[in-house]
Order: sequence, then structure tokens, then C-alpha cells
Amino acid sequence: MENVLTGIAPIAPTPFHEDGSVDLEGMRRVLDCMIDQGVDGICILANYSEQFLLSDDERATLTRLCLEHVAGRKPVIVTTSHFSTDIAVARAVECQAQGADMIMMMPPYHGVGIAPSPQGVFEHFSMVNEAINIPIMVQDAPLSGVNMSIDLLAQMARELENVSYFKIECPFAADKLAALIEAAGNFVDGPFDGEEAVTLLADLDAGATGTMTSAMFPEKIRPIVSNYRAGNIDEALTQWNKCLPLINHENRQCGLRACKTVFKEGGVIGSDRIRHPLRPLSARTRERLISLARDLDIMALKWGH
Repeated sequence: MENVLTGIAPIAPTPFHEDGSVDLEGMRRVLDCMIDQGVDGICILANYSEQFLLSDDERATLTRLCLEHVAGRKPVIVTTSHFSTDIAVARAVECQAQGADMIMMMPPYHGVGIAPSPQGVFEHFSMVNEAINIPIMVQDAPLSGVNMSIDLLAQMARELENVSYFKIECPFAADKLAALIEAAGNFVDGPFDGEEAVTLLADLDAGATGTMTSAMFPEKIRPIVSNYRAGNIDEALTQWNKCLPLINHENRQCGLRACKTVFKEGGVIGSDRIRHPLRPLSARTRERLISLARDLDIMALKWGH
């Protein structure tokens, strides 16, 4: 990737047919919708893509389809997390060979009782770093249960050439972002946040230059980042206040189900099916989601009609 990625790089949901099989044509429509939403990049096969519910064959098919269909229109970040360092390396190498612009990885984890030492985490990222020459985004999320200290993250930024993006979505993310930027300075090309942008304003105050939300309404969230970075703080705050009810509802009540629900309502995809053991939204939560989305007049509700 030639330029530093900033702005908004949302996570593409993985659409399924009602029978639970992957909807490949729906996946293409998801990508086209995201490009029309004006995203700065697209992340695939992340947790909000239900990556933990996909088979290896499905992952391979989706990786190829997404990279071929986007075809350079936007940078594509492929999530390649795995507990096995060998598999994480193999996934990264394959993604680079197919044209991925960046990969994103969580630290290796497999439940609370099976986690590597900080040195093991460093070695894991180091081996992937040595195998490829595209940027690596480190995802620091509570889901892993692995605590990556500022010292560890800064060491990776300074010593591993390709480890230059950091998605910080742990509690008190803004403080951690600020501390990482202070510790690693110019070695951090992309300090990003996540969690559906629920902490975005504080994270921008701390020095974040990008956000990785869901794909539900990036065209409304992107101006928060662009205005803030241009020094138009009042405009950023005004837009933040407009978006916050929907951001909060997605983050606290819906999770990964929100984007699919809205995309189905707007005709982007044919089904909002999620895979068991996840459960669909209640009618009450869905009704509030659609109501808040309509209040904001988001693009996804109209895109397919």
C-alpha cells in the first residue's frame, strides 16, 4: 500500500443465505455498497465478519472473491488471526500473494487458560512480519483476553518493519492510544480505534487518525474523522452528536447483527442470517435499530432499492 491509510476502514459482514450457506453474490453487493458509502478501506474476515464461524474453505473463497471484486478500488485489509504461528504466517503470505493491501491480526489466543507470554506474542508477529512486506495492523481487543502492554506494542512498532497500524479497542482506549503514540512516535503509521466508533471522539483527541467500524453507516461517521483532522472540531462534534444514538445502539445492543439487519432492510443482501450459536436480534431491538437508522437517513437503507 503506497499511502498511509487514514479515515474509515469498516468491516465487511459476511452474508449468508437462509440455509446458512455463504451468499457469494451478496458478498459482492456488500463490497459495492461499501465503496459507494465512501469508505477509505475495507476489512474482511474480521470478528464482525463472523470469521470464527467460517470454514477454511469458505475463508479462502471469500478472500479470493473480495480481492478480485474490489480490484484495487479501495485498499483491502484481510484478517488473518490464528493461534498457530505457522498458520498465521501461511495466511499472511497467501493474502499478500493475492493482492491484499494489509493484514490485521489479533494476538494468539485460545481461551483464558491458553495464552502465550509477551515474548511469544512478539515472536508470533515477528514471524509474520518476516514473511511478508505489506503493513500489519495489530488488533488489541478484549475478545482475546491477552493483555498487550504499551511497552510490547511499542517494541513491535519499533522493531518489526511492517507492524505499523494498531487498532486499539480495549477499555480506556484513548489513554492507550495516546501512550502508544508517545512511546513509538513515527513508527506508528495508523493509530485506529474500533468498537463501532463508540469511543471515537476521545480517541481522536488522543491522536487516532482512523477508525474501523461496522459497514452500517460509514458515510455518516467518516466526516467526524475528516473534519476533526482538518481542524474543524465543532463540525466533528456536531456530526458525532448526530451519530451517537445509532452508534450506541449498535455497540451496546446489537453487535455484529446490526449491519446485516440494516443491509437486508435496504436490499443490499437478501438475508440477515447469522450462524448458530449466535442468535438473531429481538423484534424490539431490531425496531429501534431501523428507527434510528431511518432518522439518520443512512445510505444502506436505500442502496438496494
